[in-house]
Amino acid sequence: MREPPGARLFRMFYLKKLISTLILPPLSPLLLIVAGLLLLRRHPRTGKALTWGGLIAALLLVTPLSVAPLVRSLEGHFIPLDEAKLRQADAIVILGGGMRGYAPEFGGKTVNRLTLERLRYGARLARRTGLPVMVSGGSPRPSQKVAEAELMKAALEEDFRTPVKWTESRSRDTRENADFCAAALVPAGIRRIVLVTHAAHMQRSVEAFEHAGFQVLPAPTAYLAGPGGGDDTPMEMPSMNAAYAGWYAVHEWLGLLAYRLSR
Repeated sequence: MREPPGARLFRMFYLKKLISTLILPPLSPLLLIVAGLLLLRRHPRTGKALTWGGLIAALLLVTPLSVAPLVRSLEGHFIPLDEAKLRQADAIVILGGGMRGYAPEFGGKTVNRLTLERLRYGARLARRTGLPVMVSGGSPRPSQKVAEAELMKAALEEDFRTPVKWTESRSRDTRENADFCAAALVPAGIRRIVLVTHAAHMQRSVEAFEHAGFQVLPAPTAYLAGPGGGDDTPMEMPSMNAAYAGWYAVHEWLGLLAYRLSR
């Protein structure tokens, strides 16, 4: 039986996702602890080292005081956009951050909160400048008929009253965001773009879009590490927000490493 087109690419995509799940928190510290416990009887020193290493890593990745420097190492390169520079751009590109599969109040599926944060800021910039907007985000599954970009377009036009000129609905990661956007915009002479994504995701995004041939004006939003750690949680106390920020930061650094090794 002939393999459906793109099936191999989707298998590789899911393999990449599986590997990232194993090496990202919270699973990676737990795996270290399990490995340490299994080795305690035969190799007590190694077992103790792995067990304590996993416990310490798990604690550090949920504590704001240790997570904040990790996040700032990504976000610190990008200050909020100086809107006076917007006249230098040809278009606004907003990157997707995921979708919510069950949203009956919206009739089925809709964008998740990450994507919504990016759309809100992108709509604000579009209203202030009149620049045309492109949304970018595909479908992670071959059977999934609705692409993320289509949901982004619906949210922008219905909820924010912001028209969308281009919809890129094939990409599954940041590199494909850049390549497929370039395939649509560069032949039309659009090279100077305002790029909207999370501040912690901006470094990887800028590298990908510049590599694809764009001149990028970064428009970071939703900073995770601010003067108060990005929320109202006391900086010295572990929290769910810190755990999420720690996961996001590790994910971005691994993504940057993988991107640079594969260039």
